[in-house]
Amino acid sequence: MSTDNVKLVLEALVVLGCIVMGTRAGGVGVGLWGGLGTAVLVFVFGEPPGEPPAAAMAIILAVVTTAALMQAAGGIDWMVAMAARVIEKRPHQITLIAPLTAFVFSIGAGTSNIIYPLLPVIYDVSYRNHIRPSRPLTVTVVQSGMALAASPVSAAMAAMLTLTDVAPYNLGLTQILAITVPACVVGIIATSLVVNRMWADLDDDPDVQARIASGELAAPGSPAPSEVFDGAPPASTALTYTAAGRNSALAFFAGVLVIVFFGLFPDLRPSFPVEGGESVSIDMTTTIVMVMFTVGVVILFLGRPNVAEVPDQSVFKAGMISAIALFGIAWLTATFISAHEEQIIDTIGGWVTDWKVLFALAVFLVAALTTSQSTATRTIVPIGLAAGLSPGLVTGMWAGALSGVYTLPANGTQIAAANFDHSGTTKLGTKLIDHSFFVPMLIMTVVTVAVGAAIGALVA
Repeated sequence: MSTDNVKLVLEALVVLGCIVMGTRAGGVGVGLWGGLGTAVLVFVFGEPPGEPPAAAMAIILAVVTTAALMQAAGGIDWMVAMAARVIEKRPHQITLIAPLTAFVFSIGAGTSNIIYPLLPVIYDVSYRNHIRPSRPLTVTVVQSGMALAASPVSAAMAAMLTLTDVAPYNLGLTQILAITVPACVVGIIATSLVVNRMWADLDDDPDVQARIASGELAAPGSPAPSEVFDGAPPASTALTYTAAGRNSALAFFAGVLVIVFFGLFPDLRPSFPVEGGESVSIDMTTTIVMVMFTVGVVILFLGRPNVAEVPDQSVFKAGMISAIALFGIAWLTATFISAHEEQIIDTIGGWVTDWKVLFALAVFLVAALTTSQSTATRTIVPIGLAAGLSPGLVTGMWAGALSGVYTLPANGTQIAAANFDHSGTTKLGTKLIDHSFFVPMLIMTVVTVAVGAAIGALVA
């Protein structure tokens, strides 16, 4: 083995080791270990530091700040109340309606956190209508793993845009959405149809019926006098919102639409002369940041949020953790790839070219290990692009593979769904992959990757 190959292997072990250790630490630990790995590559192996992900960080900071302002003004409450109304209108189709509704709101909000308050609504509506709660709950949770690939304002999209919306790839926001949105929708529908036939019906489940017979669980459709429901009205009827929250959410959605509009019509963005006299429009990173900050000011007037409460919002905390994790890991992988780009293209490029599914599998595994869509994006997508895969194909497979974050039953949404399901049909399992979310996750991943790859091959 040549010296260059030995160096490549050793540095790859450093990268993998830092990802594993960061995953074990969790949260901001992912970013810290990424920074340490960068230092090792620079000071020990003598590699020049790669380009820090400044553009992705700018998008995340602007979007998270504005989304947290919206949450502080009550915008998330309005979104959840609207979603609950949609779900309640067709209770017998809840296994399909609930995940599709959650998908739309996850896209608009740019975060999967919005599904937390929806989970008790989904449980309540399904149980009262004699529908096994694990069916809509599992599909709703799993879809949130890939919904961020279809959101113009998610951290994962910020990471993706900074990789593809540049020469020589030139795959912009609207092209990405043209691939990811239909692929995700098809994946959700297919998964819902399959899951709706999985497991025993609620009325035929012996465990549930035994708990009802013993008085431990209220019978479906009953007024819920038991302590399981704490004597409270159904969760769906307890959702309230304010006019300020509604206006803030609508302002945020309007900002998302403006971003998509400028992505569709780049000539409408301001342009300025560059070296050589040619005028060039401002990029989407700059556009997204300016639009989001403008929306934030609008929310200050419409929603009157307490600015001091913004750092305490769940959206803000989750976003800052994602930003720190992304910064460290992205810097580490950028340093490694820039140092060995030719070798990566010659070796990994050959594997991926012959077996394109290996790219999707790599994204899936990193998403599973780190439980972070943005980390999986910055870690694997540059390798796929450097290996010669078309940006459209990369985007299509990337969207579906992000569902890998739910491979293990360790995410907050999985735990919350199991806890909200008082019937006990949604299980976290005891053997890592025997949980209720595993099979729906696999179905959604395979279908979305296949459909996304097909669409991506046509788009770009």
